[in-house]
Amino acid sequence: MSTIEEAVEADAEGIAAVFAPYVTDSVFTFETTPPTPDHWRAKIGELPFLVLRGTKVDGFAYAAPWRPKPAYRHTVETTIYLAPEAAGRGHGRRLLDELLERCAKAGARQAIAVVVDSGNPASRNLHRAAGFTDAGVLRRVGFKHDRWLDTVLMQRELG
Repeated sequence: MSTIEEAVEADAEGIAAVFAPYVTDSVFTFETTPPTPDHWRAKIGELPFLVLRGTKVDGFAYAAPWRPKPAYRHTVETTIYLAPEAAGRGHGRRLLDELLERCAKAGARQAIAVVVDSGNPASRNLHRAAGFTDAGVLRRVGFKHDRWLDTVLMQRELG
């Protein structure tokens, strides 16, 4: 059984391994170079950052400030990624629910998800199931793998 735990610096290698294929082989992220484990170590401990742990890191979810201006301090952006072998088994929903609960306890009142409109509905469906609603579409804002991509903004009230 996989557990959800607060990420620690030792998880950075596993987090990087889960995320790298999304960067190189998909349009689910607008990153074009896989972040290093040091990049992930720097994020751990800022706001809630969770890992799905089986025999290794099988996924992760974290919150980051939505925008740097002070009036946005109660709004977070959520991020969630699963290793392919962990997908489709309910782990994404478990991770997202736990992340949202911890964000609310930390004082966040709004959660924003920025979902790439890739034609694959899995992420939008996950967020809808967790109570997010569509808040808008940003058209042709990303260019990756020789195609222009939209992002869908989704929002959920917390607390």
